[in-house]
Formats: sequence, structure tokens, C-alpha cells
Amino acid sequence: MPFPKVQLTRRPLHFIYLCDCSGSMRANGKMQALNQAIRQSLPEMVQVNQQNPEAQILVRVLSFSDQARWHLAAPTPVEQVLPLWTDLQASGLTYMGAALRELAAVLRTPPMEQRALPPVLVLVSDGAPTDDFTAGLRVLMAEPWAAKAVRLAIAMGHDADLEVLQQFIGPDPAASGPDGDRLPGSAAARPGRRPLQANDSNTLARYIQWASTAVVGAASQPRSQLGDALPMTNVPLPDLPPTLLDPSDATQVVW
Repeated sequence: MPFPKVQLTRRPLHFIYLCDCSGSMRANGKMQALNQAIRQSLPEMVQVNQQNPEAQILVRVLSFSDQARWHLAAPTPVEQVLPLWTDLQASGLTYMGAALRELAAVLRTPPMEQRALPPVLVLVSDGAPTDDFTAGLRVLMAEPWAAKAVRLAIAMGHDADLEVLQQFIGPDPAASGPDGDRLPGSAAARPGRRPLQANDSNTLARYIQWASTAVVGAASQPRSQLGDALPMTNVPLPDLPPTLLDPSDATQVVW
């Protein structure tokens, strides 16, 4: 007698961009580069989703300038994102703290599903917060799903506040000695545990592609199903892609 076929429900994996849309992002094509990098990453992200029958990737985009607002508000199946995509626009200040508070509201249960995989949060910024970042981060990290999330940060250009981005990611335990001192060379062994520095559009595109495919693939594996007491570092992050500036590309702008 044949066994009945059982179709397992795929576990949701929430992938959320937090995009700096302040006025400085208009300079040197940074806003255009971010829009293009996200658009170009989506087809391969769909492939990652198709290759993993146990997870369903759901994408959202939160922008922040004079206020935090959802650019893509509903948790959207990744295969539906590209037809819905409209470009982010830059203007105003950098209310990053407000964005973290807005993010905290969607990382509670509910609306987060109890059986969800650890979410992947990608913060992209070219500057420094102009509101109370510390208060916003405190509200965010009070949510268990935020503590369990894979938190990545990409600095666009040399004016980005690396210290703030590091606070979003959290400390890297592997990069400190027993007395809390930074160990030489240790940061390179922990991809994604320090802000990723993107000083040109090619590097930005590679980092966005890495976060939306390789990191998502790692987060969707069974070994990343974290218990409440386990830290985010139990999600093994893959190696970073090469990010050398192409000297033959005369159109490449360095930020």
C-alpha cells in the first residue's frame, strides 16, 4: 500500500533591506547604484529560493531619510519582487534610529511566525544618523527575532559612520581576545561581522549579491535554526566575494 504524499510547508525566511535614502545618496550616482544592485540581485535570489524546498524567501524594503517608511511593505515572495520594484529616491536627512524602531515592530511575534527561520537584515548607508540611533537600536535589540537575525551592514563610501554600522551588526566574539582586545587579522576570518566597505558600484553590487544569495542560502539551512538562547553567530556566513576595482572600467566612480 503506497504511503500518501505529504507536502511540507516551507518555513518563511524574511529578508529586509534598510536603505539610506538621505540627500547625500544623490551624489556620484550612489542611489542609482543601490537601485541597480538590488534589481540585479533578484533573479539569482529567486534561484536560491527555488533550490531550497524547505524555505520561502520573503522580501521587504525599508527606506529612511526625513522619516522611516516602507518602500516594499508586505513580506513579498522573492519571485514577485522584480515586477513590483520601483526605484528608491534620495532626499532629506538620515533618520536611521526611526528605521530601527519601525523594523522592531515587524520583528515581533506576531506578525513574525514562530516557525520562521532567522531573518536576514541588510543596512546600507553612506553617512551618519541625524536622529537618536542609540534609542532606536535599543528598541530593535529588545526583540528576540532581531537578536537572532543575521545582521549585515554595507558602508557606501568613506563618509559612512562605521562605528554606528558596527553597533547594528554587534560585536564579533571571534575578533576579541580574553580581555576584550582586538586580535590582529581576526576580522578577516569573520565575513560580515564588520561593516562591508563599498567605495564603487561594482563592489556594492558584489556585496548585495553576496548578502541576497550566499548569506540567504546559509541562513536557510537546518543548522541555522537557532534556539532562543543561541547567538546569531551560529549562522555560518560564507566567504566574501572578490571586490577589486576594475581598472579597465573608465566609467567607474569611486565614492
